Amino acid sequence: MSTSHNNNEEEVDLGSLFKIIGKGFQNLFNFIGNIFKGIFHFFISILIFLKDNILKIGIAAFIGFAIGVFIQVKSADKYESQMLVQPNFKSANQLYNNISYYNDLVKQKDTANIEKTFKIDKETAASLKKFTIEPIINENDIINSYNDFILDVDTTTVKSYNFEDFKASFSLLDYKIHKINVVSEKSDVFDKLDEVILSSVIKNKYFNRVKELTNENLNRTDSLLRTNLAQIDSLRVVYMKVMLEEAKKQNSGTSIDLGGKMRTTKELELFETNREINEELEDIVKDKSEKYEVINVISNFQPIGSEIKGVTRNIAFQLSVLGALAMIFILLLIKINSYLNNYKK
Repeated sequence: MSTSHNNNEEEVDLGSLFKIIGKGFQNLFNFIGNIFKGIFHFFISILIFLKDNILKIGIAAFIGFAIGVFIQVKSADKYESQMLVQPNFKSANQLYNNISYYNDLVKQKDTANIEKTFKIDKETAASLKKFTIEPIINENDIINSYNDFILDVDTTTVKSYNFEDFKASFSLLDYKIHKINVVSEKSDVFDKLDEVILSSVIKNKYFNRVKELTNENLNRTDSLLRTNLAQIDSLRVVYMKVMLEEAKKQNSGTSIDLGGKMRTTKELELFETNREINEELEDIVKDKSEKYEVINVISNFQPIGSEIKGVTRNIAFQLSVLGALAMIFILLLIKINSYLNNYKK
């Protein structure tokens, strides 16, 4: 009797447990279903909104397109050209400031100062429309800079300043390569600009002094490493002669060489030192090639600029999209205002 009673209780407990689990799964599936229903409802609401207002949005886009075509017909064709540079000795900041200054002159239509700065005629000065500069984003620049940072600081600093912290503090100016872009209404003006843009930084006394000191140190280190290499080569020759003499003695009679192992170890140490010095020399040669100038020019402006084309850069297309977005924004504001008025009631 008691056994039957216990079995009934177990069945009731298991039944309740299955009901709870089933209800939990049902709630979970309902929750997921509601999410998908919400997403579906959101997209349907957007489609209904566009369907109801497609005519208004289309008219706004057409008006923007028409204005853009009118501006485009009235304005002259534009050309652009780029120059890639690698600033050294923290000179990127000065270069960015100078480019910003040139662009301000263009915005203010200060043709007199543009004429004077670039030593060009008034017509050419008036044809310049924009100066911009931006870095070439390369993740390897961050990694290489962090490796240099690790080599320069002590272990305690490295532990308290991880890669993510370093990456967060890495600014646009810290990238290695930068692109200078110039827009003009004349296609053949660009080769007259690069020398002035570069000389404004290259002739800076501070940067020149840093360049001279850096190159002096690099030349001194290069000379010292080459001397060390020559000394190591001489030592290796001496060890080879000694080993050959020992080999001759061993061939002439029986002998026990207790110093053979030590000489082999010395040979390995010399080989390893030779390899390390050669690696350091490679780094020095690379540094000398990169830091020979305040700014390294990777590619100059093309003498003849390329005409600015493409749908996304077309002012008619841009104003058409802008008109459509402005109309959508206005319609949404009206809809929100109507909803708020009804909500108060």
